[in-house]
Amino acid sequence: MKTIDQVYQAKIEIKKSTFLSFLCPFEDFQELMQKLRSEHLKAVHFVYAYRYLNEFDQIVEDKSDDGEPKGTSAMPCLNVLRGALLVNCAVIVVRYFGGIKLGTGGLVRAYSEATNEVVLNATLLEFEAKNILNLNIPFHLYARFEHFLNKNNISYEKKFQENVKLILSVNAKEEEKFKKFAKEFEFSGLVWK
Repeated sequence: MKTIDQVYQAKIEIKKSTFLSFLCPFEDFQELMQKLRSEHLKAVHFVYAYRYLNEFDQIVEDKSDDGEPKGTSAMPCLNVLRGALLVNCAVIVVRYFGGIKLGTGGLVRAYSEATNEVVLNATLLEFEAKNILNLNIPFHLYARFEHFLNKNNISYEKKFQENVKLILSVNAKEEEKFKKFAKEFEFSGLVWK
């Protein structure tokens, strides 16, 4: 599977209609949709499709034709995402009507082409499932943990309270390596949350 880490866009014109396509990480979907609706006041359709992995490792999909004839716009967009094996992302296609009706076949081709164009513009990344680990450590251990995490390129957040709260985002291999490292500190005040 593949994913993306930023917003990409593309533009195509078919029979005087303009199709602006935007591919974004799923967590940016709602905000991007609101932004596009406020920026493109004269656009007639905001078609979308998305796919994301839920907490049970199931792919969740949804789509909207936004007033286009049923099955002519959102489904072709979703099928392009499926074909590219994309997850945790969404595509929004903004249409400006050019005065010439495209017909159902023309709409299917137009929305497929608009989505394909933005996918081709994107830098696709290998998707890797991540787990979140939460732990609290005493201040005197923080430097050792920080060194280990930075040395192993493990992404994390830290919060300083009465101790140091670490929130790690790790794949299975990183989790195994980290837990092996952290095991020696279990009797030194480390607390898993």
